Amino acid sequence: MAITQRRSRTSSTSRERASMSLQTLSEWLRCPNCCLPLYRSADLVLGCERGHSFDVNKRGFVNLLTGPRKFIGDSAAMLDARDRFLDAGWYEPLWNAIRTRVTGESPRRILDVGCGTGYYLGAALPPGDDGVRALGMDLSPTAVGRAIRAHDRADGLVADVWSPLPVRDGVADIILNIFAPRNAAEFHRVLRPDGLLLVVVPQSTHLRQLRKSGLVVEMQADKAAHLTTSLAAWFRLESHDQLDRTVELSPSEVMSLIGMGPSAHHTDPKTVEASATMNRDVTLAFDIFQFRRR
Repeated sequence: MAITQRRSRTSSTSRERASMSLQTLSEWLRCPNCCLPLYRSADLVLGCERGHSFDVNKRGFVNLLTGPRKFIGDSAAMLDARDRFLDAGWYEPLWNAIRTRVTGESPRRILDVGCGTGYYLGAALPPGDDGVRALGMDLSPTAVGRAIRAHDRADGLVADVWSPLPVRDGVADIILNIFAPRNAAEFHRVLRPDGLLLVVVPQSTHLRQLRKSGLVVEMQADKAAHLTTSLAAWFRLESHDQLDRTVELSPSEVMSLIGMGPSAHHTDPKTVEASATMNRDVTLAFDIFQFRRR
């Protein structure tokens, strides 16, 4: 079955979608100013008992960003490139690995931190189980909008992972953290006791052919070791698996692969286009970690 067929679509209008999800959205969230629980205070408005209020986007998500930020979210062009590449199925083995690991947990509430377009959230949501809810969180409002549009059991949150999360204590059974930054202390707080943190990071050999050609940015060499060390105080490592294969990509697929990730912020599109003139062998290599909340 193609990945595109796995994505559920809602037929509701944007305003109806937001209105119906306002209650489930509020159950995830706390006020970013005073940390009190948020609740539905008016049509398309969430508020707390101290009078702080936040407008909910007509598409069904809320922006709770506060203060200055060091980073910017993914652009629409980056998300378009990601959709093209992922819909072609090149990361489907990783999608399947995520589904296998999440299925064994039987979660009721899933938090996807760095949700992007919602591709991996689709692997985590069990088919046909309307009792499972998800919250897709990202720094990019465009990404959050796409993620909740793809999954009618998902609510959306625009927030910065480097700040205290506007998410209630112990509310998530599982946190997905796929190719995204982490906040170990906050992940520990919002995850239920003995909850699962599922993290995927690229191996040092990931995209090595493109890196050798100067088409993608360099990455941290000891990424996996740094990850386990940084999480050790809050999480116990339960398992570590690896996926590794080399595929042949067309020039357009190479351009989408480069354009969908952080290299898009640092690479001249004309240079990429000039270099992508023939099929290339590209290594796709991932580390998959399961951590259990201490």
